Amino acid sequence: MFLDTLTNLVAGLFTGKDKLAHDRFGLVPQDRGQLDAAYRGDWIARKVIDVPPFDMTREWRRWHAAPEQIAAIEAEEARLDVQRKVARALRLARLYGGAALVLGAGDGDPAQPLPPLGRGALRYLHVTHRWEIMPGEIDRDVLSPGFGEPGWYQVASAGRGGVRLHPSRVVRLAGAELPDGAGTDGWGDSVLQAVMDAIRQAGLAAQGVATLIHEAKLDVIRIPQLTQNLAQADYAERLVERFTLANTMKGLVNALVIDKEEEWDRKQLSFAQLPEIMQQYLQIAAGAADIPATRLLGQAPAGLNATGEGDIRNYYDRIAAEQRVTLGPALRRLDEALILSALGSRPAEIRSEWAPLWQLGAGERAEIGLKKAQASEIYARTALVPPDQLAAAVRGQLVEDRVYPGLPEAD
Repeated sequence: MFLDTLTNLVAGLFTGKDKLAHDRFGLVPQDRGQLDAAYRGDWIARKVIDVPPFDMTREWRRWHAAPEQIAAIEAEEARLDVQRKVARALRLARLYGGAALVLGAGDGDPAQPLPPLGRGALRYLHVTHRWEIMPGEIDRDVLSPGFGEPGWYQVASAGRGGVRLHPSRVVRLAGAELPDGAGTDGWGDSVLQAVMDAIRQAGLAAQGVATLIHEAKLDVIRIPQLTQNLAQADYAERLVERFTLANTMKGLVNALVIDKEEEWDRKQLSFAQLPEIMQQYLQIAAGAADIPATRLLGQAPAGLNATGEGDIRNYYDRIAAEQRVTLGPALRRLDEALILSALGSRPAEIRSEWAPLWQLGAGERAEIGLKKAQASEIYARTALVPPDQLAAAVRGQLVEDRVYPGLPEAD
């Protein structure tokens, strides 16, 4: 067999003698029992699952529309509890490899496409995970609009048996994407699948250090002819009684009383390097989860003049990209139904954007507001923008920036 890598017959590099030449990756699928045990029993695993969905949904999003339209859409989101349910669906998708939001219109046959919705027609929004909703046959027709997606979904419902749902009624959220797009059951991998080894190793390091605490001090007593005397039937019992009494006397008078021929010594373990070892394992777990240690572990940044701001900003940039690239398109079906249910129609100009995760301080907001006001003054003085259009744009900007959110009501 020829290997496309560097070999050296003299040194044995990547030949049959090289141990590295025999390394292979092995996949151990994590079943639901292991995933549940990790999520419920290990704090690192739980935070790996919970932190990104919380950050993706905590500031939610902002609608761009007329004030009365924004109020209606936000009221519909509140009625259906959209923000909390999306966050829960994301957690379940990361934990189990897939989850779905089921749109309910209260019409006749849920196996048929979702009908055009009027005002208030979206009756409910349910969260299900991969063990509750089963995708049907994957559409493999490359000319079909639904290529790569299930043709239908099956949900077990109490008192109804299996309920078949049309794909237009299901908002699909996959877990970790698989190389071939979808597994045999139509879902992805649990996020814990790839990071489980790092989580276990971090837990093992912490448990090992905790166990060593009990062995931090070890008394060693050398007793003459101990092995020979242990052959006597009652010697061991008398030995235990004797040193029980010796420890009692030590606790009373702070002195250990032993025979003249015996020797006593104390072994003290050093914990000097253990914090660094634990920290390295925790850093590996944070890297595997792609979450900064300052966010995952809640630890203060280390090093001279370290603030952790760069790590958090990079993490927030990644979350924002995932909102735009993955979550936003996945929720498009929900958003269309939400707008129709809130307004009764779908104005083309209505859109939404994710609110920034990085929150500016009062001083930064004031400085940015001043610069925007100065820019608006320049536009007005130079007449680059018609006055009525500029006034409307500035008023909208003041509302969107939350400088004067009550301005429309004041009018």
